[in-house]
Amino acid sequence: MAAYILSILTSQLMVVFSWGLHNPTALPNDRGLAFKVNGYKHRGWVIVRYNEGADLFDIELRTPTMQLADQIEGVYFDQLVEVIDNAVEKTSDYENRIKEQYSLQ
Repeated sequence: MAAYILSILTSQLMVVFSWGLHNPTALPNDRGLAFKVNGYKHRGWVIVRYNEGADLFDIELRTPTMQLADQIEGVYFDQLVEVIDNAVEKTSDYENRIKEQYSLQ
């Protein structure tokens, strides 16, 4: 399952790169994937678990010390990147922040 989740995420590499994804780790019993991010909105861990009964994914955002920051349940595989991107990276002034950070103005 961890490899499957990682393959979904890496299908949109530029988006995933913007999160600063690193340290991908399979969860025990291969029930999902955990990885660290360094996004504009969230810095810490993202845990993606497969909910077999619903055939959907559940996402946890955790601080660097593993405190629960947010939970998102019932995500379809084709929405996984967008949902994580909105939780980790996208801010209301995202485009301006990118322009400023990379001196594009």
